[in-house]
Order: sequence, then structure tokens, then C-alpha cells
Amino acid sequence: MNSEIRNLEPSAIWNNFADLNAVPRASKKEEQVIAFMVEFGHKLNLETIVDNVGNVIIKKPATEGMENRKVVVMQSHLDMVHQKNNDTNFDFDTEGIQMIIDNDWVKAKGTTLGADNGLGVATIMSVLESKTIVHPDIEALFTIDEETGMTGAMGLEAGYLNGEILLNLDTEDDDEIGVGCAGGIDVTATKNYEEIDTPENVSAYKITVKGLQGGHSGMDIHKGFGNANKLLNRILYDMNDMLTISEINGGGLRNAIPRESNAIVVTNHLKEFEDKFYSIAKIIIDEYTTVEEDLEIILEECLLPQKVLSKQDQQMLLRAIYVTHNGVFRMSPDIENLVETSNNLARVLVKDGEIQLLCLTRSSIESGKENLANTIRSGFELAGFDVALSGTYPGWKPNPNSPILKVLKKVYEDLFNEVPNVLACHAGLECGILGTNYPAMDMISFGPTIKGAHSPDERASISSTQKYWKYVLEILKNIPLKNE
Repeated sequence: MNSEIRNLEPSAIWNNFADLNAVPRASKKEEQVIAFMVEFGHKLNLETIVDNVGNVIIKKPATEGMENRKVVVMQSHLDMVHQKNNDTNFDFDTEGIQMIIDNDWVKAKGTTLGADNGLGVATIMSVLESKTIVHPDIEALFTIDEETGMTGAMGLEAGYLNGEILLNLDTEDDDEIGVGCAGGIDVTATKNYEEIDTPENVSAYKITVKGLQGGHSGMDIHKGFGNANKLLNRILYDMNDMLTISEINGGGLRNAIPRESNAIVVTNHLKEFEDKFYSIAKIIIDEYTTVEEDLEIILEECLLPQKVLSKQDQQMLLRAIYVTHNGVFRMSPDIENLVETSNNLARVLVKDGEIQLLCLTRSSIESGKENLANTIRSGFELAGFDVALSGTYPGWKPNPNSPILKVLKKVYEDLFNEVPNVLACHAGLECGILGTNYPAMDMISFGPTIKGAHSPDERASISSTQKYWKYVLEILKNIPLKNE
């Protein structure tokens, strides 16, 4: 499978991507990929640095005739989102990603592909190892933990980089040039509950919501995709009087829209319970039939659990989840079609006497981020939860007068005879954070077309990667002089 990927063009990128995808690289578990990048830099006899938090920096001198150009930082993150389908048997800690080709797309077998941001990493590797690509001084910055806190970017201290321009290779449509992004904050609600014995003369059922598209909780939040945690809660809420909850396990990472969620419940209203369940399930499936054609809501008998929630704890839990805002909260009044503020109810875990509810709140303005986070916190606190706000990171404010933006626009128009889309995005890019310690750096973001990031449907366009590589090479040739 992966051998077929190595035969694609541009071969440099796809071979480096295949090598990278053989290395486990979950967020906060980057030890192996850090070692991989250090070995890569040393093999090329290039200056290679690992900073205090684990970011890897590799520096390559300019090619002949480009020494008088501005120093360029090429930046991508090493970690990837680890998501898989429930029926996929795969160990992210030990196995390399299994890739396949489907027409114009490279995909993975039942897991995330890691094109976000592995194609960016592979691009930089290709520039570093090349003996023919024309470029100025390059400082390759490979950050860690972008997907679950951006702690790599936050921990990068001043003084490591001398670059005046930063090319962030983490945008996912090849006709877009990113000039701004949203900031974010994690909202975590926890509560202990006293487990009670399962009532007598009841039957147990497992309720499963599955088959949703999922996707990136920033870039896809406006598309109306179903959130498995919210849909499951809707069912449980509507059936609250005839069931008792034992467990809930839904969603995963904060930056992924939940695709699957399930609950173990008990009931003594068998016929009435099943009839109402199928009625509610049909209503929800009909509501989402246009956007979620693979949605399944399943009821199946299961083993009787020993413990359940009290009715009081159950009611407070279901109300707290119901009132939690999910999706777009506000559109930007200043930038057309830009989501300003949103929230993703990413994780619901109810088990062994503890409830955990995890959200990621995003906004392109700090006040909007704080407002929605406080809105969500207030709802949880009214339900008796302890709430922590953590992992906050700033957005990246657009600079319409950016010199490197002018370069990228002109190169794009000259190469492809069309005007690129210059925009801010609702995802969290590292540019805003990196700008705190390098405020004078002129930053821009672009990349090849990637669809379904943060889900097992993630796929990268082969033809777009060819277009993007051509674009990268021409940009490096056209970096401004140091005195411009």
C-alpha cells in the first residue's frame, strides 16, 4: 500500500510523507518523531536544535545567489490527530499509518491520514534535503503538540529564530492564503456522583449514535454536521422518564467533531421504551438526512450493569449537556462568511462515579472567546459541576499590508492565472502564538487541499499537492531582498 504512495509525484514530498507516517506521532507523545527529525537533520549535516519543550529547528544556508534574501522560517507541526473508526483494529502507539490511493486522493485505512500537518512537514524535509531547489536561508521549525494545546508554539522562546518571514504550511485548500485565525480555550467540566445499585426487574440496552462525518471542529463547525454527543443526549433527555443511565462514552479529542457516542441504560418499560426510541431515532435521522446520510442510531440489548446514576444526577447531567452551546455562536460582522465564535462539545464520559465534559471554544476575538467560555461555564456550574478554563491561546490578527502576502498573491496569479482567496480561518494556527515572541515576523499560511481532517475520512489531493509544490518552489525563488 504505502509503496504505491512513493511512486506519486512530487516524489520528494510523498516519500518523505511515507517515512514520516511510519512513525507514531500522537500529540503529547512525540518522542519518536522528534528523534526521527533530529536524525534527519544530522544525516544532512545541518544545524539541528531541540528546544526546551521539544520543538525541532533545522537550519540550512541559502543557495548560491540567494544569500541577500530575507531569512525564511518554514513551519509545520509534527503531531497528528489520532482518530479511527470503532471497527478498525489499529494501535497508533506502535503502528505506522496504512495509506491507500483512491482516484485523486490519498487516504488511510480506517484512521486519520496525518496529512494535517504531515504534508507540510514532508514539504520542508524535501526543501532541506534538496541540492537543486533555489532558496534563501531556511530555518525549518517543526513544532509539537499543535493539536491538543499548541504547547510547542507557546514554549518556543525568543532567540532561536532569525527569520523575518514565516511560511506556515497548515492551510487545507490550495486556492487559499491564510492571513488570520481563531484563538481557543478548553472548557472542562467535572463532577463526581454516587453510584447506586441497578434496580431489580430491568433490562439493559446499549444506545449508539454512529456514522457521522465528524471533521475539524474549527474548519467544519459551520457545515451543520451532527455532533454525536448532542444527538445522543437528545435521545436520553426525551426518554429520561423511562430509562436510567449507567455509562456514557462519546467523542474524543477537543478539536474533532464527535462522530460516535454510546450509552448503557436500563429500563423496565420494554415495549414502550423501544417504540419511543425508534420514533425519536427516525425523527433525528430524517432531520440530518441531507448532510449525514450515513447516520445510524442503534438500540441493542447488552449485559446488565451493576451500577447506575441516581435520577437527580441523571437529570442534572442531561440538562447540562442540553444547554451547552454547540456549533456556531456568532458569525464575523467584519469578514464575510467567517465564523467568529463557536464551541465543540467534544467529549462526554460518564463512568465509575465521575462525569467529564470537554469543550473547545474558539473565537477570532479575545472578548468573544471569553464571553462564550463564560456562558458555557455558567451552565455547567448551575448544574453543580466544577469547571476549569485552560489551554488558552491567542488568535492571529490579519495584516492586509503584509509584504509576504503581496509576494504570494503575485506568484499565485502568475502561476495559475487566477486570483487566490485571501482569508482568515476559524481553525487554530500557530502563527498568533509564535508572534508573541517574534512580533516583527511577517507571517502567512497556505497548503495543499486536505479534506476531512481530524476524522478517519481525512484525505489529501494528489493533483493539489503537485500544484502546491510548484507554488512552494516559486515562492522561495521570490523572497524579497533583506533591505526591502
